[in-house]
Amino acid sequence: MEHFIVSARKYRPAVFKDVVGQQAITNTLENAIENNHLAQALLFTGPRGVGKTTCARILAKKINSDGTEKEGEDFAFNIFELDAASNNSVDDIRNLIDQVRIPPQVGKYKVYIIDEVHMLSSAAFNAFLKTLEEPPKHAIFILATTEKHKIIPTILSRCQIFDFRRIGVRDIKEHLAEVAKAENIEAEDDALHIIAQKADGALRDALSIFDRVVSFAGKNLTREAVTENLNVLDYTWYFQITDLLLENNIPHVLVTYNDILSKGFDGHHFVMGLASHFRDLLVCKNQETIELLEVGEQVKTMYFEQSQKTSPQFLIEAIDIANSCDLKYKNSQNQRLLVELCLMQLASLTFQGEKKKRNPREGGDLMKESPYRFVIPPSYFKSEKFTSEKITSAGSVVPKPAKKIETDPDSYRDEAEKEIVREPSEEIASKNKISEENISEEKVTQKPNGGQPEKVIERPQILAERNAKKVSALSLKSIQKKQEIKQELVANQPDAENLPVTEFSEEEMQAAWDEYTTNVESDGKYNLLSHLTMGVPKLDGSVIHLEFPNQTIKTEVERAKYELLGFLREKLQNYEIDLDITVNETAEKRYAYTTREKFEKMKEKNPLIEKLRREFDLDI
Repeated sequence: MEHFIVSARKYRPAVFKDVVGQQAITNTLENAIENNHLAQALLFTGPRGVGKTTCARILAKKINSDGTEKEGEDFAFNIFELDAASNNSVDDIRNLIDQVRIPPQVGKYKVYIIDEVHMLSSAAFNAFLKTLEEPPKHAIFILATTEKHKIIPTILSRCQIFDFRRIGVRDIKEHLAEVAKAENIEAEDDALHIIAQKADGALRDALSIFDRVVSFAGKNLTREAVTENLNVLDYTWYFQITDLLLENNIPHVLVTYNDILSKGFDGHHFVMGLASHFRDLLVCKNQETIELLEVGEQVKTMYFEQSQKTSPQFLIEAIDIANSCDLKYKNSQNQRLLVELCLMQLASLTFQGEKKKRNPREGGDLMKESPYRFVIPPSYFKSEKFTSEKITSAGSVVPKPAKKIETDPDSYRDEAEKEIVREPSEEIASKNKISEENISEEKVTQKPNGGQPEKVIERPQILAERNAKKVSALSLKSIQKKQEIKQELVANQPDAENLPVTEFSEEEMQAAWDEYTTNVESDGKYNLLSHLTMGVPKLDGSVIHLEFPNQTIKTEVERAKYELLGFLREKLQNYEIDLDITVNETAEKRYAYTTREKFEKMKEKNPLIEKLRREFDLDI
């Protein structure tokens, strides 16, 4: 049994022209060597498996070649490879610096390839700075890394940086075809394309996948074998799903998705692939973007044929729905239901687009054309056609003439605003007037079956009555009107010379005060009632003094001061009566909590309680 060498090592490029997908970098390095313009510190950065270490070895070999060496000479004594992941300490760098001072025995240059250089510690980087900036003439450093952002800026500034890019699908597929030809393996173009896509831009990964698939399928590499071995969902499933979506065949779509899950494929992988499939169909719609389609020639024909069946609007909405499902998949508690709901929405896109173009009220038997029921919009029920029809209990439609009401709605609003600013007596009269109008405007209609007649009240009248009852305290018109009424009342008062000034006693004042509080209670103003009965008003001449514990109560009472004075002056026939409202915040009401405090409170009311306690020698 011969020793097997993996394809990634067996077909590693030996010269720059064999490097795949990095022509810009290889041409730059070749020109630098020919023109003797090569820097002594180089940094190769890029993703895995794109040729960083390969280019470093080719460069190290080529700069030592002078044409006199033997064939197959690799100058192994002049090339030193250091893995910075395991040699990342300061001592390792010091040993490297000591070796750099010794000139090469064979060739012109000693090349030091430090792989994964970002793994060096900060101390090792700092120890390496001086040697990297001013190395000996015979030393060249090539640093390779996949994470350039982890390297300190002082190292980056001393290196000539080469950014390696991901290798394209087409380049990988062509290289795999050459390897398959060299190995006498018959490989389908679609099979190699799937391997190239699975590699994700890394040629080393592509060769490793190629070896694995060859071990599974043998010398005949087919698309079915590759998809089965790599657990890749075949693109034919996506074509089948799309055809069912365009036919609005929801049951078969769900059954097909169940078949996909039964084969062991992940629902998230299916949704991402379906979104990519819609994207590829959209790309095929335009000749300018067809180059973005990275598939084989046979599959490209299938994409072009299916793209003719779809509209750009459908594809854009389908991509949006599939992408939304992709974003919600990981956080969903019922992932299968989420994907099935996505598929049902996709299957309804073309049907919804057809529904929007049709109007169910235009006539025609729509139920025969489509198995779906159309939803009548709410605006239909507000139309004049609907309001002129009366639906009977049997389900038949009986036409009923609709009376057209020619009334300006603004008139009701004006009447309502007038009702807001009326006096209480005027408001009661207006209510009586409205009730009389309601009775006069009621119409008697006779039922078809000869039953009792029923009263029908016109709707505008009901709205006017409801609006008249609404009072808005924040209305600017109502506030303005109240001020006008107040000024009118002041103007209508009798002259100051003719005002009566009748003397009254404090008992009469208290009786009038109690009568006013009774009226306040009957009006339901309990908050004002509690304020007015909080203390005892004190009379001083014609001035009534009121004292409250805080400013809030004073403000509430002052709001009713105008009405209170009017009542007292008219009741006592003395128009010189005035109110003096003060605030005494120091006066606090004391409450008796303990037994001693309760006894002291009782003793203030009846001092004989103390004599009783002493007589019987009682304890508190």
